[in-house]
Amino acid sequence: MLRLRRAGRGGEAHALLCEAVAWPAPRLPMLARELERAGLAADWTTLLWEAASLPVARLVAAADALAAAGRADDCDQVLRQGVARPAPQIAEAVLALDDAGRSREADTLLDAYLRARIPEDAALLARCAPERLASRVREAARAVSPEREWDVVHALRVAGVAA
Repeated sequence: MLRLRRAGRGGEAHALLCEAVAWPAPRLPMLARELERAGLAADWTTLLWEAASLPVARLVAAADALAAAGRADDCDQVLRQGVARPAPQIAEAVLALDDAGRSREADTLLDAYLRARIPEDAALLARCAPERLASRVREAARAVSPEREWDVVHALRVAGVAA
């Protein structure tokens, strides 16, 4: 990577980052350390951006590996960047993080989702697994602001989801 950057071959360097994001998730923290050591922190940021578009299971694995390695900020960043996904995929990720014992990360994802998306999207997310998600969505909305909670509660009622 360093050789490519020094040679001004940014396109090839980016392609290498895209390949690296496909590596097994437990290797990501080591890659972060190496990129940072080499003065390529910007490339690590780019890799996190690419990781945010991974399939949900791989996104969750990446977030889990980063959190387990003590890289909570990186974990949070990749989760925040992943909120452009459809509601069912976000619901799947939240449930997978919860099932893996990563409630903090699930809350981070919900918080980012509720800040970036409209209340009706939050209701769609909650409808994916109302018994597990409706109250969590409402709690996450409350943590954003009282106004967001009211808007989300209204969207949940309209969608027929009890919170």
